[in-house]
Amino acid sequence: MLAATAGTFAAGALAGVGGRLLTDRRFDVTAARDAVRLPAPADPLPALPAAVHPNVPGLPPFTTPNADFYRVDTALTIPRIDPRDWTLRIHGLVDRPQLLTFDELLREPLEELDHTLSCVSNEVGGPYVGTTRWLGAALPALLRRAGVRSGADQLVGRSKDGMTIGTPLESVLDGRRALLAVAMNGEALPLAHGFPCRTVVPGFYGYTSATKWLVDLEVTTFTAFDPYWVQRGWDRTGTVRTASRIEVPAPFAKVPAGDVDVAGTAWATHRGVAAVELRIDGGPWRQAELAADAGPDLWRQWSYRWPGAPPGTHRIEVRSTDATGAVQPESRATPFPAGATGWHSTVVIVT
Repeated sequence: MLAATAGTFAAGALAGVGGRLLTDRRFDVTAARDAVRLPAPADPLPALPAAVHPNVPGLPPFTTPNADFYRVDTALTIPRIDPRDWTLRIHGLVDRPQLLTFDELLREPLEELDHTLSCVSNEVGGPYVGTTRWLGAALPALLRRAGVRSGADQLVGRSKDGMTIGTPLESVLDGRRALLAVAMNGEALPLAHGFPCRTVVPGFYGYTSATKWLVDLEVTTFTAFDPYWVQRGWDRTGTVRTASRIEVPAPFAKVPAGDVDVAGTAWATHRGVAAVELRIDGGPWRQAELAADAGPDLWRQWSYRWPGAPPGTHRIEVRSTDATGAVQPESRATPFPAGATGWHSTVVIVT
């Protein structure tokens, strides 16, 4: 999977950059995005309680600021879509094909969703995961309005740049809060995160659930069509694996002897996290203290006060248990083809 930053693509993107930059300036849609007035949600969610975030210095906030939200896609040039020209076509195995404008989408009853999104390319302990409050129209309601036909089992989203993302249709219609999202954290989607519209379906990695710059939704079958990443050998379903990471102390940090705060984050999207354990230097597993549970579609932060840490170099490992009782596996697997597994570890130097 292509990496997340422009630097990753630099070598292959040099040719023609000047022309693309001129095109981007000519078709800049920043002003159109700034002019979007988001309607209030039909049923606003309450603010997340302060107790979702342990009071540990250095631990990132529970909700990821838009500017810090990870980006992983294949777009060398971010698609510029004027919302006044945007339409979404819903077609395929449906009785009543739909064509929505952006104004029509904003007139739908909009819902809020607190959700942790992660990328299948994330290595154990990696950065490609973030939590935001999304705002959008209920995707299941729009599909039911179109009339899904019997036998359909895949929903394929198509991006303005041609990317295709396939999601199990039964999971979109099983009661989870799947959205056609138009906003993150109270503002219109940033251009890099799919403005003016993207899909969000809890429980799956982004490559099977989160079509950015969405312009087309096709109700189809898995036998009829292989989306972009499936064609390249990635798992068809893309269910998020249980994961956890240590964020405090930082790797190879030097900390004074005595009581040491250890903290981090765990996630098992759409299942939830029931427990987090850590061990030091291969010793017994110790229960971490979980912060408040904000719901199964969100990550859960945790902390542990390591009493009397002695001087020396120490290795700390972490594992989590999801709400079904399944323990995060120790065995390491690379992200390809279905997401990384293994326990995250870090080394700290106690002085």
